[in-house]
Amino acid sequence: MATIERTPKFEQRSGLRWLWVAMIIFMIDYLSKMLVMGTMAANGSTPIAVLPFMNLYYVHNTGAAFSFLSTEGGWQRWLFALIAIVVCGFLSYQMRQASIIKTTHNIGCALIIGGALGNLFDRIHYGFVIDFLDFYYKTHHFAIFNVADVAIFCGVLVYLLSSRKKLTTA
Repeated sequence: MATIERTPKFEQRSGLRWLWVAMIIFMIDYLSKMLVMGTMAANGSTPIAVLPFMNLYYVHNTGAAFSFLSTEGGWQRWLFALIAIVVCGFLSYQMRQASIIKTTHNIGCALIIGGALGNLFDRIHYGFVIDFLDFYYKTHHFAIFNVADVAIFCGVLVYLLSSRKKLTTA
């Protein structure tokens, strides 16, 4: 008689159960932006030194990463909103297809989704993204970011790490 291997029910659960990570990222991003908006003046406030490599400096970013397309007439707002919606849909689908035990993959997706939703909220509600994390080295300043951007960056790294694991085990 043939034996039937059964996958434990826990492993059959969808990776969508990791979306709580995205909601936490969204809330931290939202609350940090509300704090900055309530305590600093936009586009011209004096930077507040927080760490030897980071200031708080509040700006409105109508573009994407590194202010890409920020000087356009406003159409980019809807393009970036559409991209965020498509990315969130695609990653949610991937999480739905993945087992709950694919921790690295699901956390990477959730970090990206949480960050994308944070910036999407800003674009729709304000017409720009609220940025305030000014990272620098000596006199070289990088683009100004927010919590959502940091989550997206970390999420992409984690996602790529999970993809690398798949390639090496295949």
